[in-house]
Amino acid sequence: MTDYSGSLDALKQDKRLAPLIKKYGPPEFRRHVGKVNVFAALVRSIIYQQLSGSAAGAIHKRVLALFPSGKPSPEILLKIRTLRLRKAGVSLQKINYLRDLAHKCIDGTINASNFPKMSSEEIIEHLVQVKGVGIWTAHMILIFTLHRRDILPTGDLGVRKGFQVVYRLRQLPDHAAMERRAKPWRAHASVAAWYLWRAADSAKEAKATSR
Repeated sequence: MTDYSGSLDALKQDKRLAPLIKKYGPPEFRRHVGKVNVFAALVRSIIYQQLSGSAAGAIHKRVLALFPSGKPSPEILLKIRTLRLRKAGVSLQKINYLRDLAHKCIDGTINASNFPKMSSEEIIEHLVQVKGVGIWTAHMILIFTLHRRDILPTGDLGVRKGFQVVYRLRQLPDHAAMERRAKPWRAHASVAAWYLWRAADSAKEAKATSR
């Protein structure tokens, strides 16, 4: 079990975040058992782009079923026919993205074995070489797959909304505004983002209930 006590102690110093920590308790980041499969995580991220969670989850499940072991690999993905991926619900554009990812993993353009010795910024530059993988996707990989503690996904709408709710801002903050407010706890930004997402979801639910 991951110890987040150091991050929580730092975040509790912010009077706006402290109540969230008390309300939601320690953050829940799913840990991967065994070797981290960055390729599988990227496949999932590409499938989930611009889709609701339930729809994306169903497509992702069907895609995983196309792999004999249930675990995506670049070599096998390239052998799966377009028609089978389309029947699973993957758009032609995303099939193009997935195949570009597979090719780049095979030819070494994307080499996850180097990630432990790379900075977060270097990993972002590395990942965005893949078609369909932008900074937001790279941030999600850094937070949820590689478990980097210092990632502040300022391009994520949920995080922006969380900032607006928690800090009682009139408008959604931009990148610079979020970085300014994050300075005291910047080294623990990934954990802070988890609470900001909770705050955004809570505000959305409260708004829906009041209608």
